[in-house]
Amino acid sequence: MNTNQILNMIMRTVMRRLINSGVNAGFDAAAKIGKPKAPKQGKPVGEPELTPEQQERERIRAIRQARRAARNNSQG
Repeated sequence: MNTNQILNMIMRTVMRRLINSGVNAGFDAAAKIGKPKAPKQGKPVGEPELTPEQQERERIRAIRQARRAARNNSQG
């Protein structure tokens, strides 16, 4: 195989993938026409619910921050 044939083979593969993805996107967009939109789910206002593991991590993080702040205040 010469270089021209190899390049043509690669270009055909790339073009086929691009065209297929474009056709699929077009069909997906056409399928959505006429369907009612789903309501957006917003984030709840306030603090999110934390699992016990996350609560423990937050507690340890707060302790470390307090120690760091105390150490920085005593130095300066």
